[in-house]
Amino acid sequence: MGEKYHFPEGLYADIRIEEKNSAIMTKFNGELVTDTVLQESGALIRVYDGELWYTTSTNELDRIQEELDSLAGLAKPNAAINDDPAIRLLEVNREVRILYEGDVKLANISRKRFLDVIDHYIAACIEPPIPETNSWTVSAGGEYVKKSYYSSKGSEIVYDYQMCTGGVWYTFGGDGQPMNGGKQFFGLTPEELLGHEQEVLAERDRYVDFLANAVDVEPGEYTCVLSPITTAMFAHESFGHKSEADFMLNDKTLRDEWVMGKKVGSDLVSICDNGELVKHGYIPYDDEGTKARETWLIKDGVLTGRLHDSHSAAALAEELTGNCRAQDYHKIPVVRMTNTYLQAGKDSFEDIIADTKDGIYVYMVSDGTGSATFVMNATVCYRIRDGKICEPLRVHMLTGSVFQTLFDIDRVGSDFELFDSYTCGKMGQMVRVSAGGPSIRVRKLQVS
Repeated sequence: MGEKYHFPEGLYADIRIEEKNSAIMTKFNGELVTDTVLQESGALIRVYDGELWYTTSTNELDRIQEELDSLAGLAKPNAAINDDPAIRLLEVNREVRILYEGDVKLANISRKRFLDVIDHYIAACIEPPIPETNSWTVSAGGEYVKKSYYSSKGSEIVYDYQMCTGGVWYTFGGDGQPMNGGKQFFGLTPEELLGHEQEVLAERDRYVDFLANAVDVEPGEYTCVLSPITTAMFAHESFGHKSEADFMLNDKTLRDEWVMGKKVGSDLVSICDNGELVKHGYIPYDDEGTKARETWLIKDGVLTGRLHDSHSAAALAEELTGNCRAQDYHKIPVVRMTNTYLQAGKDSFEDIIADTKDGIYVYMVSDGTGSATFVMNATVCYRIRDGKICEPLRVHMLTGSVFQTLFDIDRVGSDFELFDSYTCGKMGQMVRVSAGGPSIRVRKLQVS
């Protein structure tokens, strides 16, 4: 099954090899400003003796065995290493899962195919330019990653991942208050990026209308209806990070508060993480060789799970979840989300709005953070009056208690979407993730 390595006796060791191809082309106001095609390969080698991890990385794949032997020389042999609580948990998996070959594989996709996509969107969505736009950017590109993983316990895994992405972005004027807006889209090949012209133009027109007609919100507490992309941000930032178990290893207060089986939200709330979905957070095996699985963090408002690597799972006496991830072969893996989403409900978006007498519709947010209290920075919002979406509102931020908000969700839409447009930062590492959800209504949030 590919390359074989001689692993040292009395030590745990693993090897993660990554081969990456990436491409990005960008035109800004008609000028090609980015035209980059990259190819990179390397490996991270780790050795563990029960007390310390010894780690190195290399771009010279023919030196992996030499680097492994060198690390082993630094460690102390431990005949009982496989009885270490974290090592004992590690799975032994063997699979080759290659999805992308031939003309589909990024290495075989020509620059021209990406540039044709860019020129298509310039003709369809930029020309002739409208006076409200100060500048515009159109981009297209992709990334392909092949990972190979080998461990001293016997794992031999090879899998790949690919995603192409395009986007049309505008900078709008507006009485000294410029805004950025546009649309990003995804596909397996450059040609699959086509077909989003009307979505791009509709988003452009929404921002133009917003700049012309938005009024300042009066700060206060409001019932809020969150769009699917806003729900996705809430699920990821406000709850997903709290489910990463490494955060609670040295925090007894958090462990006491975060007890399995505890009621933590409305019966309407279920949140899941699943790396098996072939989306932006796809990782069929994590960087410890653990097979991906569906992990329900909340089910019907009850805390049912959290995300682990082998260290946190052993420390908390819980099962592995397949959430140990590194940004690339230069980095050590830590607990990370994959594809995280709030499950769809039964209400239509139209019914949720019609049932809201007075409130705010949060259409778009730019970013957010979450701990006990969460913050989401809003970009486009609307006032709701008597069950109708009315004038656009300039809103700075939404804040609330994570736990109170989970209980305050009283309507959950059927309009579920899973968004591939995210990268997530933690401990200096960025990894690709997806986040999703439907429209939801929250009885009260602080709006300013």
